[in-house]
Amino acid sequence: MSFSIGNVSMGGGPRGMLHRMGRGEEDQIGRVFDVHVVRRLLAFLKPYWRSMVLAFILMLISSGLGLAVPYLIKVAIDQNITQRDLAGLNQTALLTAGAFIGLYVASASQDYLLSRTGQHVLADIRGKLIRHLQDLHLGYHDTHIIGVTISRVFSDVGVINELLSQGLITLLGDIVTLVGIVTVMITMDARLALLSFSVMPLMILATLVYARFAKVAFRETRATVADVVGDLAENLAGMRVIQAFAQEGMSRARFDEVNRANRDANVRAMTLSFVFIPAVQFLGILATAIVLWFGGQAVAQGTLTLGVVFAFLSYVTRFFQPIRELSQLYTTMQTAMAGGERVLELLDTPPAVADRPDAPAMPQIKGHVELYNVTFAYREGEPVLHDVNLTIEPGQTVALVGPTGAGKTSISNLVARFYEVTEGEVLVDSIDVRNVAQRSLRRQMGIVSQDPFLFSGTIADNIRFGIPDAPMEAVEEAARLSNAHDFIINLPDGYETEIQEGAVNLSLGQRQLVCIARAVLADPRILILDEATSSVDTVTEALIQDALDRLLAGRTAIVIAHRLSTIRNANIICVIDGGQIVEQGAHEELLEADGLYRELYERQFVDVMISDDGA
Repeated sequence: MSFSIGNVSMGGGPRGMLHRMGRGEEDQIGRVFDVHVVRRLLAFLKPYWRSMVLAFILMLISSGLGLAVPYLIKVAIDQNITQRDLAGLNQTALLTAGAFIGLYVASASQDYLLSRTGQHVLADIRGKLIRHLQDLHLGYHDTHIIGVTISRVFSDVGVINELLSQGLITLLGDIVTLVGIVTVMITMDARLALLSFSVMPLMILATLVYARFAKVAFRETRATVADVVGDLAENLAGMRVIQAFAQEGMSRARFDEVNRANRDANVRAMTLSFVFIPAVQFLGILATAIVLWFGGQAVAQGTLTLGVVFAFLSYVTRFFQPIRELSQLYTTMQTAMAGGERVLELLDTPPAVADRPDAPAMPQIKGHVELYNVTFAYREGEPVLHDVNLTIEPGQTVALVGPTGAGKTSISNLVARFYEVTEGEVLVDSIDVRNVAQRSLRRQMGIVSQDPFLFSGTIADNIRFGIPDAPMEAVEEAARLSNAHDFIINLPDGYETEIQEGAVNLSLGQRQLVCIARAVLADPRILILDEATSSVDTVTEALIQDALDRLLAGRTAIVIAHRLSTIRNANIICVIDGGQIVEQGAHEELLEADGLYRELYERQFVDVMISDDGA
């Protein structure tokens, strides 16, 4: 069996709690280097430790060869050229060429390994996030902006990967290079080395100032990019409403606002880099001038060789390159720490609906459903259901009616265990739904909602969504039983017609018929119909109702109805008001009781008569 999914309407539930994530959380400024965050992120590298160790070895080789080249040139000048030692010069030239070739091979191999490992880590983190998002209950997704969640999965994970795969090895490589350069320079001539390092106090001061402002600037870029993605996703999802109310201008203005904030944040961050990096380059030029001036004087006085000065010039140039890289790595670490905190926060969000480790699978369902003293609240202290008791026998159809926000959809959500009850029990075949694996329960249930949702792919793919390996004959039979076959075969590609974004190439009624076919093929034992005919015309409603009548035969069904005319034949009609069942019985019994049901029925009947007269 399989679980047929539609967009479950939350009614008066958690949609009211929707808040704009991003600014409140993103504005928080964490530490530059959080050991706890780094330690947890490093766990993603554990499966690839061999590749990282090899990359580290290659980094040591390339750093060593990079340090050796200037020294070999110094040997060529001082020992070979000045002494006219051609044999020695040939040997030194071959060693230098070998060092360059080895440097190329080691660097290229290191880059390949790091890029390959990075893509694996990227896929692993995103895969873990997606699995966790699927484990989170519906309430999480109803109260979090989709665009911000997407930003977590793509943008934040991207900068984390950049730090893990490239940043750590770059950091170690730059440290090794700096230590090596300092050691070699002091070994060759300590006085000239100390003169070269006289610019370091200025370098440290510039770095501290940069670090102070970069900490805020780069956190701000992460915050604003989440806002841009969130607003863009909302605009695209609500495009029909935006155009229907001619609010393109307002929508553009709102997007322009968050877009400008993102632009300004990035400009501020880049400005810091564009000021700091030239400052580092200027200090590098200053150090080069110091070497030329004092080194040149020493050569003229005969206290220093030309080869040493040449090597110093090369080492000084290379000395400031790792410093520039470390400054850029600092910004990467800033964004990665911010992204890492948010990704780990998402991964640490516990599912509000979770199976016990030893939860057994739900046995074959017969269809007996019971709600016993059920109280439920989406938010603590604000219950939407109060002490609800309801028994549904196998094969019975129970209709839930009542005003908007009365709690009808909440009851169906609890039966499907999208949420956990606050108090009481929901029993299926006398088994508390909390005591079985939720997926095994939902595989034997089906939902057809008022907002039919179709996935990308073909119509056939959508019908067999619950049973991916269903043969085409079963797909067509399900479509016939749901009254979808006739319109499908008249499409240009029939069952192989591709569903466009938002299923815009199908009418609302056609989408609903496909969703019903999906449920028919899944053959659920318990069926939930959430106002499945509320948004279609009367002709399509008749087709859908006929298909639903076939689908309901022999199954336990919970029908949430807006049009009371569609549930006259229900075995039991429960009138929900204020989170309680205030009336219960058959259609004729409730009319005779002269209560809320009769009031709702007559009001709807009058509305229909007025509508017909107007037409």
